[in-house]
Amino acid sequence: MATAASLPVARAARFSMRAAPTLPDLLFAILLTVWFAQPAAWQGLLGDGDTGWHIRTGEILLSTGHVPAEDPFSFWQPGERWYAWEWLSDAVFAVLHGWRGLEAVAALAALALCLWAAVLFAWMLNRGAGLAVALAVTLAAMSASSIHFLARPHVFSLLLLAPALWTIDRDRRTPDGRLWWLVPLAALWANLHAGFAGWLLILAWLVAASALERNREAAKRYGMLAALSSLATLVNPYGWQLHRHILTYLNSPWILDHVQEFQSPLIRSESMLVFAVLLLSAVALGALAWRPARWFETGLVVVWGFEAMRSARHIPWFTVVAAPVIATACAGWWRERAARAPRSSATWILWQVSDELGRRPHFTLWLPVLAALALAAVLPGAGLADFPADRFPVAAVAHNVARLTVGPSAPAPPRVLAPDQWADYLIYRLYPAARVFFDGRSDFYGPAAGEDYRTLLEAGRRWPEVMARYGFSAALLPLDWPLGQILERDPGWREVYRDRQSVLLERTSR
Repeated sequence: MATAASLPVARAARFSMRAAPTLPDLLFAILLTVWFAQPAAWQGLLGDGDTGWHIRTGEILLSTGHVPAEDPFSFWQPGERWYAWEWLSDAVFAVLHGWRGLEAVAALAALALCLWAAVLFAWMLNRGAGLAVALAVTLAAMSASSIHFLARPHVFSLLLLAPALWTIDRDRRTPDGRLWWLVPLAALWANLHAGFAGWLLILAWLVAASALERNREAAKRYGMLAALSSLATLVNPYGWQLHRHILTYLNSPWILDHVQEFQSPLIRSESMLVFAVLLLSAVALGALAWRPARWFETGLVVVWGFEAMRSARHIPWFTVVAAPVIATACAGWWRERAARAPRSSATWILWQVSDELGRRPHFTLWLPVLAALALAAVLPGAGLADFPADRFPVAAVAHNVARLTVGPSAPAPPRVLAPDQWADYLIYRLYPAARVFFDGRSDFYGPAAGEDYRTLLEAGRRWPEVMARYGFSAALLPLDWPLGQILERDPGWREVYRDRQSVLLERTSR
């Protein structure tokens, strides 16, 4: 008599399951559909003006065939050297923008963020966390990281970090050849985003942790990985000077003190409260479950937890390193209690169901199909014609293009003073017919120009000297800028436009 395992119905059922989308596939599609169901979520992806100059940089690269070596956007110091270190991301943004405008750029960011969350979810399933625990921790990680959900090159770093750490996690348990794919990945990463520097630090800690665990073979294996990956990151337009420039930038006291995304998070919003819960949970659970074989994981949680407290921009990285630690500890606690519970109890039944449903921690060919369907369902029907009007001077620029750009009889573009985020927007809307002073490229301007900008921002006592030095001919300012209120009363300036958000002033004398 045929056994149940050999019955055609059983074989058909197994084939049907293999052909069906997996939980990571479905979670990706559900997140994309639910998280970005509202137009406000799409506008939120464009909440940082840096996206604008990234797009224009990519267009310059595509039109000239080489990475810009000098600053094309500012009148600050013509011909000044500029590191366009995210040139490959910029090129991708430019291609997408040329195809479908801002809608395509935002769609790429949405896809990358949801795929990152789905990879994190699949990784935790692979570690035996089960459906319930992995899902809860993934949603918490996504909520905490939403502070940095923007259409900027950092989404590529986030997308690469999770599978890279998963590869190492798997290799530490069962070494195989897939580890060496991380070497070309490092080369790719170095041209997409400066997050590759953080990845090299993680690899260095991996070598040190292997030594602390007294695993000489692992230390040699990962030492080779770290060395080859470091060499691979030199394959960029700037060579080793890119590393020097990034380290100088990340260790600049002025940058750390004044650039907003480098400031410590304020634990007030819902997403920051979730971050605080994850931080405390990771530290507590890591301490309870710590043993010498976990130097690597424990160190990552401590280091990136500390960095996240110093700088909100590091919160997404902390969630990636902390999520598996939290999920493994919670799943282990549940598994132990289920093993001691009666088989008729809810504890045992729910664990078995959660564990069984989490047995397919991989992606299938359904993923691109579901991505296309989800995007078709949630992309704004009217598209994304511009940046959010509540954050950027969309109306002011539309009404004053002629005043903000170079005309047929003008020898040079006007020198426009604007907040750094608005300057980013002016680059997007008006380049090459306009030039700005201080935009989002804080590494390019440096502390000296940064202090001049802060003087104007706060209408400090040196503001007349700074205004004269830079020779501004126009000022597009928010209504609450003290300097704008001063210039409105200055006979050398006149108001030419005002709305509920901004005022545009032109200089009448020199």
